[in-house]
This record gives sequence, C-alpha cells and structure tokens, in this order.
Amino acid sequence: MTDCVLRVRDYRTLRPIAITIAQGCICAIEPLKSSETLPIVAPGLIDLQVNGFQGIDFNHYPFSAGQVEEVVRLLWQQGVTSWLPTVITADQDTISRAMRALAQACEQRPAVAAALPGIHLEGPFLSPQDGPRGAHPLSAICAPDYRLFDEWQRCADGRIRLLTLSAEWPQAAAFIRHYQQSGVQFSIGHTAASPEQIDEAINAGARMSTHLGNGAHLQLPRHPNYIWQQLADDRLACTVIADGEHLPVAVLKVFMRAKGQQIMLVSDVTHFAGRAPGEYQASIGGHVILHPNGRLAMRDNPQLLAGSARSLLDGVNFLLSSALADLPTAIEMASIRPARQLNLPQQAGLAVGAPADLITFVERSDRGVQLIQCWKEGQKVWGD
Repeated sequence: MTDCVLRVRDYRTLRPIAITIAQGCICAIEPLKSSETLPIVAPGLIDLQVNGFQGIDFNHYPFSAGQVEEVVRLLWQQGVTSWLPTVITADQDTISRAMRALAQACEQRPAVAAALPGIHLEGPFLSPQDGPRGAHPLSAICAPDYRLFDEWQRCADGRIRLLTLSAEWPQAAAFIRHYQQSGVQFSIGHTAASPEQIDEAINAGARMSTHLGNGAHLQLPRHPNYIWQQLADDRLACTVIADGEHLPVAVLKVFMRAKGQQIMLVSDVTHFAGRAPGEYQASIGGHVILHPNGRLAMRDNPQLLAGSARSLLDGVNFLLSSALADLPTAIEMASIRPARQLNLPQQAGLAVGAPADLITFVERSDRGVQLIQCWKEGQKVWGD
C-alpha cells in the first residue's frame, strides 16, 4: 500500500522527482516532468551530540520520558530525525540515573525509540588538564574504568553507542580493545595525548575524533601535536561544530580538505538553545553566558566555550553561507556521513529501500536553506 508520493527536487541534482513512500520506507524514485517550483528533498539530519534543548538538560537529573520526547519533537523542527542524547562527565550516580532515564524513555515512548539509535557518553575518561578538559568538572574526571562503564551500560540497557575518551590514559588502548566486539564506537576527544598515544588508541580500535579542534589547549606546539595527529590519520573520521564560534572558517576549510568524506557535523547543542541571552547557572560548568550572537561561554573564562546554543541545521547553513560547501556536501555532512559512521540504515540516503526519514526545504537568498517539512519513518512529523 502506498502511503504518499512526494513531488520534490533531489538535493543532489535539483531535478524534479517523485518519491513514493510505503510502510515507512522509500519504495520508488522516478523522474518527474514539472515546471513547478518544487521544494528540495534530502535525507533527515543526524546529530551525534545533543546535550539537551530548550530548557531540557540530559545532564541535570531528573528528566522524564516526556521531556526526552519533547526534545525529539523540537528537533524535528530543526530537521533532525535521529540523534544521540549526550551525557557528559559527572559522578557515578548522576550518570547512572541519566542512563536509566534515557533507557526508560526509549522503552516507554515509540517516538523516542525511533529517533535514538543510541547514547553518547562523553566522559568522564577525559583529560584532567585545563583546556582539553573544557567545561567538564575536574572532580569527576577519572581513568578508563571497566567496572564503571559496565555499570553505566547496564543502566542504559546496552544503549551506549558512542564513547568519547582521552587517549592519554595509559590504560586507554587496552580499554578500547576490550570493548571492540561490544558494538560501542570509540572517539578521541578532550585529550592532551601524545601522537604515540593517539596512534595506540587507533590501533586498538578508535575510529573517530569528537569535535576536533575543540576541547584543546589554547596554545599548542607548532608540531607535533594531537590535532595534527588526528587530522592526518585516515583511519579516523571526525566531527566538527560549524557555528562560527567553535572553529574559524579557515580551520574548517583545512579540516574539510584533509578529511574529505570522513568529516561530519555535530551541534553539541545544549539546553540553552532557544533561550534568551543572559547569564545562567549550568548544572555542568557553573556560570555561563549566552551572548546575543548565540555564543555560549564560561563566565569566568570567556575563551572557553560551554557547548553550543545552535542546532545542526544552523551548522549546515553556516557551511553554505560561508561558501565552505555546496548543498549536497553540507547536507551529507549532517546526514549520510554520521549514519554511515554508526552503520545506520539511513546511510543509504535517497534510495529505494531506505528509511523515509526526509526533510524538505527551499533555498534562502543568503545561500542557506529554510526548512518546510520533516518526515520520520514515512510520516510527516512537522511542517505544512
């Protein structure tokens, strides 16, 4: 049975096509003869790093299954159809409770289960050094610990899909190797590791860098250093935050050229997204300031960012408006590539048999895009 047919333009070619959707999947894509100005269609966006949204914070317990579902629905308005809730460094009990709450949300709310392919644990096995640690509390930073991770994975009902850790801990490589067959992907981040330690972590199975270029010292040796080492190793994919604050345009351009198909966008969005500018008390990091331009930084150390207040769609638009990428590349950095990194079925993109997780939009005068609709598993979940 056919659920619907979308008359749209393919984001890769801008040619008119008819997409037939049935049972939550794309079952046909056919050329379309049309003189209409049709909206553009693309795969739904996938964000590997969502700390919260519009006042709902996954790092401030308690939060409810209903609140997790509310974030699902808010992110549909940003074109995000799949995402990883991100729990960061905290004491053992706080992380355990957050994991249980997210697992319960997946069990109790079908919309949440459909949107969350897993959980991202960012810490606490990070660098204790100022700079690389970022806003993560030093008091909770610790070396990789099998007992702790097993407990958190149990609380999450096996849903921890991505773990960010620093390669500088002597036991980091052995820790990564131990969990290689468990389905957890390891990402190097918030690190002060030597090139040799990074290479050991990659040999053990690390396959990603978390928001490369951030969670770093303000000054580094010219060479060698841990950014060059991660950038140069073709075995590592990397995520970047493209909001005009976390990385300068020139750095983004160099990273994109070096990593090619292996670079992806994340938002690192926090619960401050959608809130009024001002000073806030964050559950992690203490006092932060949300500036009118969207910059979110530590009050007492303004050079240190405290996450982001912009969505993944804003990152796509920043790439486009800064002429860093064409439309297909910008979209795929936030959709197909992260899906491929996690081996999700959405990596097929616009193809017969792929999940009908789709967005439609029009182009703006500033080279960006304006979202019109969001579709999840063949159902229109937001838009006209």
